[in-house]
Amino acid sequence: MSKPAVTLLSALVLACSILLPAASGHAHTLRLADGAYVGFAELIEELRGVRLVFMGEMHDNEGHHRAQLQVIRALKEAGVPVVVGLEMIRRENQAALDLWVAGKMSEESFLKVYRQNWSMWPVYRDIFHYARQEKVPLLGLNLSREITNQVARNGFASLSPRQLGELPAVRCDVDARYQEFIRRSLGGHAHNGAQFLHFCEAQMLWDNVMAQTLLDYLARHPDTTIVVLAGSGHAWKHGIPEQIRRRSAVQMQVLLPAVPGRIDQDNIALKEADYLLLGVEEGPLH
Repeated sequence: MSKPAVTLLSALVLACSILLPAASGHAHTLRLADGAYVGFAELIEELRGVRLVFMGEMHDNEGHHRAQLQVIRALKEAGVPVVVGLEMIRRENQAALDLWVAGKMSEESFLKVYRQNWSMWPVYRDIFHYARQEKVPLLGLNLSREITNQVARNGFASLSPRQLGELPAVRCDVDARYQEFIRRSLGGHAHNGAQFLHFCEAQMLWDNVMAQTLLDYLARHPDTTIVVLAGSGHAWKHGIPEQIRRRSAVQMQVLLPAVPGRIDQDNIALKEADYLLLGVEEGPLH
């Protein structure tokens, strides 16, 4: 792979996390609507009737995945028909997810598919095994990495009719907050011009495809609640939820984990998330 391609791929991976400033270490959940700290049981009660629960993450953070599994398990035990949506898995691999949940695929075989999509299996393993054990459906949300990389390099207009398929048309239509995030994700690369535009289009395509996949699933399964696991840069309200909002009035809630130096309770507002999870590296939510 050429150096520019590697650079863009790295930037796309980094784009899965919001870059905001320093969290405190309290093991609480902060409700941003009123600034109140809520207990875990209260949080789950507030999420029970929600159709889409977005849970952001830093992909390699074990505490973030522990919190995700805790919420998935609690909703399941509360009688909610829960589904887990995965940024990590491409839509084309849905059959493998279904076989895994049904217990018809060994871990060795499943890992071959998983590793074609993602990495860091040890921090995700408990979530996948819980879904298999409790027959919680898993939903692949992502699109072809080939397409994402091409849009990031050359723009949406570079896609061929074959690549376009049924993809939604996108343009760099984001507010100032998301523009700042994209510029910071690009780091030392060009902050303006074609490179910024193309990277922005790649983000929009990523968010749009995942949003439409979620809405299509909800249309087929109207009684379910989908817990969406995605990098915080996709899970925050400017990401996938914004693309959902433009299409539907479905009820959503966004939970982001505090990340020291990036996501801070003094610098995040209701327009970006509904709950801030503090101290998840230190243990379970309570």
